[in-house]
Amino acid sequence: MTDLTVKIGSLTLKNPIMPASGTFGPELAPLLDINRLGAIVPKSTTLSERGGNQTPRICETDGGMINSIGIQSKGIEHYIANILPSYQGFEPPLIASISGESIEEFENLAERLDREPSVAALELNISCPNLRDNGQAFGMSADTTYQLLGKVRAITDKPLIAKLTPNVTRIQDIAQAAEQGGADALTVANTFLAMAIDIETRKPRIGNVMGGLSGAAVKPLIVRLIYQVHQATNLPIIGSGGVMNGQDAIEMILAGASAVQVGTATFIQPNAMNTITDGITDYLVRHHISAVKDLIGQVNLE
Repeated sequence: MTDLTVKIGSLTLKNPIMPASGTFGPELAPLLDINRLGAIVPKSTTLSERGGNQTPRICETDGGMINSIGIQSKGIEHYIANILPSYQGFEPPLIASISGESIEEFENLAERLDREPSVAALELNISCPNLRDNGQAFGMSADTTYQLLGKVRAITDKPLIAKLTPNVTRIQDIAQAAEQGGADALTVANTFLAMAIDIETRKPRIGNVMGGLSGAAVKPLIVRLIYQVHQATNLPIIGSGGVMNGQDAIEMILAGASAVQVGTATFIQPNAMNTITDGITDYLVRHHISAVKDLIGQVNLE
């Protein structure tokens, strides 16, 4: 028997695989065994209702896709009344992803969700713009990251996962600031800022001009970021970006990830998360490894 359990802060997951926020919903139940997931991560919620960005919001690229959804949301009241109950019939712990336009909004969201027993942990999407800092994303500043984590840490005892942006000069500095602020884990990372142009119309292929690149094309970049963050902090890492199969997941784990989020692969193959979990098991059996946690950060540099 192989042991797929991993620890994310105080959370014990039965396996390392979970969806990336915004790429998953209960409507996948007929196509995917949701109870086989290590955790459930619904789409990010915001404090108030948001309409999202102008269309088109998604376009396909070589080896990936660009999206600019804009965190469309019906707000926290709808999330608590409708979204959380829709997952109550499933076994995996639910990690609520939250997004705010100010530190105060993150505090408010954390306070509301701290009272919800069905929420096992909070993932703080600090890749969104800070309205009080000239539109710079929270996760682009070590100081702001430290302040935000500290404020939210004072509100809740639930595990806090900081979702980092790759669009920085040194992600290690942001990771260390999140750790010092009180984060229990890090998601590495969000999408890469990208742009595509339709050469026939000469117009951007995304209504918002730029969006976030995800998919297989970004996996080597994410593996590098995971490795760098693993060297810089003691926090468990959730790798996110470009995982399409079990081999990709193992690669991230060897770089230092304790768990792995899957996003774009689900759009291509709705049961991808189940097949990726099977791929991890196959690898462990083939290499006579009893526990997946024994692979974390075990890249051979000699």
